[in-house]
Amino acid sequence: MKFLRRLFRVLIALFILVNIVAAFHAYKFTHFYTDKNEVTKRPENLSALDKAKVIFFGINFPKSTDDIQPDSAFETVYLTTKNNLKLQGWYFINTKNKGTVILFHGHGSSKSALLHESGYMHSIGYNVFLIDFRAHGASEGNVCTIGYRESEDVKLAYDFIKQKGEKNIILWGISLGASTIIKAMHDYDDVKPNKLILEMPFGSLIQAVKGRMRTLNLPEQPFSTLLTFWGGVEQGFWAFNYNPCEYAKQITCPVLLQWGAKDNRVTKSEIDCIYNNLSSTNKKLVIYESAHHESLYKMEHEKWRQSISNFLSE
Repeated sequence: MKFLRRLFRVLIALFILVNIVAAFHAYKFTHFYTDKNEVTKRPENLSALDKAKVIFFGINFPKSTDDIQPDSAFETVYLTTKNNLKLQGWYFINTKNKGTVILFHGHGSSKSALLHESGYMHSIGYNVFLIDFRAHGASEGNVCTIGYRESEDVKLAYDFIKQKGEKNIILWGISLGASTIIKAMHDYDDVKPNKLILEMPFGSLIQAVKGRMRTLNLPEQPFSTLLTFWGGVEQGFWAFNYNPCEYAKQITCPVLLQWGAKDNRVTKSEIDCIYNNLSSTNKKLVIYESAHHESLYKMEHEKWRQSISNFLSE
């Protein structure tokens, strides 16, 4: 009996320790640091003590910046969230005015990373609007909820363009940006774009965390479940209900869904789930055979341009 009691105590202690570690990692995954002294060094530059801290307390990620500035005329726009965070956007006007494409970046990225994609949209006659999600780029804040609250950012950008009298609004998003667009259309009935272009959206929040584990060469379970749970608890929502695949059922407008066949973060089953659940009668799935979870524009430039051009001209 003494052995069983000791074993039970050890298991309880391990359970508590694993949950504490998961809570720290979940916190670091949703927070970015503007102070460079707070950012974790490259692994090869860490001491043994520093490595131990990373294992137990997670990695400090730097807040992204807009490192590249546009080389054409634009208007800097500021939008304000309900909790008074200022979001910065760049608005490019095109005299041809075929419509307006609003572009949303991925986790840990920024609007400047989309200048190639937005530049092509602009070159074929569209106004373009780029926006930094909260806690990214030049927008305020340090907390990212992986799209849960960022759906408000999508609505703010959509309303900004709608209020200009635009009749043809296209939403484009990559990774986090794509999944957040889907959630915004679930959360807000008045977010009704004419077309959607979704690149590599994750199917659910727990699947996004599993993808994160795969990129770090860590076991998907039990870490994914624990990180999802604690991330939601820390941010004040039930993370297991965050499900873009389910939300896709409400989408009826034309959709172009794109994915890289070598993507280790978002699986084909997630893409298939979203595609099959789309209620749109005009939907298309394009797969890029040489692409990982990255810019499809950069990996298969001509194919991307043709795919976008064909979809927008339909």
